[in-house]
Amino acid sequence: MELRQLRYFVAVAEEGGFGRAAERLGIVQSAVSQQIRRLERAWGVELFERTTRRVCLSGAGERLLPEARAVLAAADRTARVAADIAAGDDGILRLGGIHGPGDRIGRVLAALSAGAPRLRVRLHRLPVTRRLEAVRDGELDAALVRALPDEPGAAPGLEALPLWSDPLYVALPEGHPLAADPEPCLERLARLPLRLAPRDRNPPFHALVAGAFRAAGVRPAAGPPFTDLQATLTAIGTDREPSWTLFYEVRGLPGIPRVAVRPLTGLTVTTSLAVRPGPPGPALRHLLRALHAVG
Repeated sequence: MELRQLRYFVAVAEEGGFGRAAERLGIVQSAVSQQIRRLERAWGVELFERTTRRVCLSGAGERLLPEARAVLAAADRTARVAADIAAGDDGILRLGGIHGPGDRIGRVLAALSAGAPRLRVRLHRLPVTRRLEAVRDGELDAALVRALPDEPGAAPGLEALPLWSDPLYVALPEGHPLAADPEPCLERLARLPLRLAPRDRNPPFHALVAGAFRAAGVRPAAGPPFTDLQATLTAIGTDREPSWTLFYEVRGLPGIPRVAVRPLTGLTVTTSLAVRPGPPGPALRHLLRALHAVG
């Protein structure tokens, strides 16, 4: 069965004859008759009662006509959706997401919904290395990533499109002399043991911090391991040996007893959109417009 055979069937039924159906379809009558015969053989039924004077639907044809119309309507609807997807106005955008800061991601999604109401977003929360792999492998269309350098080789096989920058913050014991500095710098902080997550936990952020220390010409003392932000800040406030860490805002600045949080001087973290190389498709263009409108 072919869609054109169904279209011919519906046309003959509605026009009441092969000749008028051929005129409506813009083809010769013999082509209509031939395809209807093929459809009847395929289905094993007679669709029309044919006499020398008239053509009318058979009982089988009358029963099958609404089904044929439904199939054609579904095919037309599918074609329209495909056209909307090709234009970026419909479809599913698979996006690797991040938390915060503030309501920025929510505002991006709202702007995207306003610009492309039928474009649905599937937001995936994955570790940063897995997020990048998923974009590279085609499992995600794009991913938001912090601290990804905008330089060749930073994310092999991907492009990093910088979007916005946010401050970094320092957390250290409230009673330490450095806590009196409203904006401590790396040169002075390097005297304290640093709690930093292993490189494989977040390679872009680890590289950002290591590069900043190299640029400052200092090497920080290694402190106890960074586990998660809440546990690490609690340890900084309660351990006898002073240490510090640095972090970016996710859901507001934390308030932990005996811990001072200060903005870090001279260093910010950039959020980028990781995509596969080449011109962005229509859905990605909608996303980029929403990101830049909010950023």
